[in-house]
Amino acid sequence: MHRTTRIGWLRAAVLGANDGIVSTASLILGVAAAGADAKAILIAGVAGLVAGASSMAAGEYVSVSSQSDTERADLARESEELATDPVREHAEMAAIYVKRGLDPALAEVVARQLTAHDALGTHARDELGITDTSTARPLQAALTSAATFSLGAALPLLVVLLAPVTWLAWSVTGSALLFLALLGAIAGATGGAPVFSATFRLTLWGALAMAITAGVGALFGGSA
Repeated sequence: MHRTTRIGWLRAAVLGANDGIVSTASLILGVAAAGADAKAILIAGVAGLVAGASSMAAGEYVSVSSQSDTERADLARESEELATDPVREHAEMAAIYVKRGLDPALAEVVARQLTAHDALGTHARDELGITDTSTARPLQAALTSAATFSLGAALPLLVVLLAPVTWLAWSVTGSALLFLALLGAIAGATGGAPVFSATFRLTLWGALAMAITAGVGALFGGSA
């Protein structure tokens, strides 16, 4: 089986889990660097989890819905063009197949037979690039992102509950980088991508985000 069928939910899952780990760990480090006590750090982390999961769900649903609206509009226009000017639409399809390597005579036959079988589906796939694999699914993206964000955010919060206060910052940083490395490895293996590059990418940007947030927290904490 090819892995492109996983693109929709895998993208949302990696985005959600990565954002959950990075944003929550960064928030914890920033609040800790500002000198807050353990209770305040935990409250900030929980608030970040709830707010982040809600934001991820809403953001994914709205953005993917916009894509879905565009796809529906293009399909409606294509359906109208097929009904009002089938000759021109046939010529467009034949030209597409010629560009892909078929000789003109064969392109005419292919365009005619595919159009007879499923005119709108053929034009959606070959002219507009809309397929079942790439079709926008707003609800799936929203639920996947919210669930994986919550899971990712829960991991640094668990470390806050278990780690000694004196080692809190180092424990959160180290565990977050480990979680990101595991996420990158799983995502790479699931999507068939090189595991090392996926792991390195997530870990690098996560470390950078945490370092910046901790620096800002320390700056404001020192000036308070």
